[in-house]
Amino acid sequence: MSTLQSLLSNPFSSSSSSSSQSLPWAPINTLATPQFSLALSATLHLHNWVSAINGGSTKSRQLKPPLLPQYSGINSTVSTSLLSLFQGIGIGEREVELLLNKNPDLRFSSFDRVHERVCSLESLGINGVALYRLITKRPDVLTAIEIDPLISFIRDGLEGKIEPPQICRLLKAAEPRFLVGFDRKVRQLVRHGIPSEKISHVLNNVNLTRAICLKSAEEIEKTFTFLSRFGFRAVDIIVKRPAILNYDLESQLIPRVRVLVELSDGDDAATGVVLCKLPAILSYSEEHLAGHVEFLRSFAGLTDREIFRIICVFPNVFSASKERKLNPRLHFLKQCGLNSDNIFRLLIKAPLFLGLSFEDNLVYKLCLLVKIGYRYRTQELAIAMGAVTRTSCENLQKVIELFLSYGLSCEDIVTMSKKHPQVLQYNPRSLEEKMEYLIEGMGREVEELLDFPAFLGYNLDDRIKHRYEMKKKIVGEGMSLNKLLSVSAETFSRRKKIGTYERQSGSK
Repeated sequence: MSTLQSLLSNPFSSSSSSSSQSLPWAPINTLATPQFSLALSATLHLHNWVSAINGGSTKSRQLKPPLLPQYSGINSTVSTSLLSLFQGIGIGEREVELLLNKNPDLRFSSFDRVHERVCSLESLGINGVALYRLITKRPDVLTAIEIDPLISFIRDGLEGKIEPPQICRLLKAAEPRFLVGFDRKVRQLVRHGIPSEKISHVLNNVNLTRAICLKSAEEIEKTFTFLSRFGFRAVDIIVKRPAILNYDLESQLIPRVRVLVELSDGDDAATGVVLCKLPAILSYSEEHLAGHVEFLRSFAGLTDREIFRIICVFPNVFSASKERKLNPRLHFLKQCGLNSDNIFRLLIKAPLFLGLSFEDNLVYKLCLLVKIGYRYRTQELAIAMGAVTRTSCENLQKVIELFLSYGLSCEDIVTMSKKHPQVLQYNPRSLEEKMEYLIEGMGREVEELLDFPAFLGYNLDDRIKHRYEMKKKIVGEGMSLNKLLSVSAETFSRRKKIGTYERQSGSK
């Protein structure tokens, strides 16, 4: 890692120049990374053997090596060794002809030079089928002078941590001339604050051609400047969502962010909170974002302020399909008699109602609620559906079974959940402990929960037991559960002191 930090932090040790014409030929030292394939190593020995034969007597020069492939249709300017090199990669005679036509420079390239480049690519983990596909797709990777500086930087500057498929995608998509300056732009990202240990993560999760090669250093700089205006470090959301670097600033990022800024009434800080919470929101087009906003305005009757507040608590609303999720869910709420104000209040408390699967989640909960006595298409049912979005189907089933096991009826469960909808989403084990303490520890009846179901939402040790034990010393056991638990800690402490004083005065 120290090697990576030193190389990335030194902008003057760039292995690429400002133009492809000025780049010198600098072959990679394959002896330092001897990752040769068996076929290529055999080809190298074969090349040396042929050279030795050709340097011998006239009789020896007439000998024909029996293992050499015969390429009758190939131009004689291509060495037999180079042809056998291609055969070792898996490239047949007809494909060699196509390669030479696509990249004539190969006809005049020496075996050593091409072999050196192949070994360099193998040193990055590109071999076998991947190497074959790369060369047949872009044969200029074997001759372009811009390739070696890139390989050197990836192997040494980035410690070889770029995944081979990612390198292949880059070399296939980008013309060699666009590879110049790759190392400088990566160092620019590091200077902006991307940790050296995270830079490989970022580079492995972007389109290197669009994010690095086709962008100038000035464009990258402007992107960081733009994102930084929203009250956070641009590097933070880029590390969370590297694909942001793929987007064009003027035609993509600015229009998409503008939709959120306008909804927030120009509040950059609030917009920044949304972007930090879900950087992936920038992957949606301006048309997609604006379409969802307009649908919530027109169909649900929500204001821009209300829509933005919903986005703040549930930015994934933009990932919900308008046709398959938003439309039927909001239509259901309208059928239950909710107006735009009611819809807003429900979605602020239960935004997952818009995102959960209907077939795998909501339909089971809806059936359970109707089964225990909720009437279909009522506001009470809509509110209960909102409450149970925060629990699993299994947990809801266990809660209902627990209440029934303590002698409560389905009607009782509906009564409690209408007063305190959260009662349906509590942990069954925690509920059982509190009900046991209510009955055994406090000597009360379970039916008292019908009047004050919020009892089940308080912490057992810190709130229920503590206050009950303190209050019992003053007023005895007959006390209101509501008054015992719902008052603030300050009020309870004050009442405790008054009660203690009165009790002490009475005893005198």
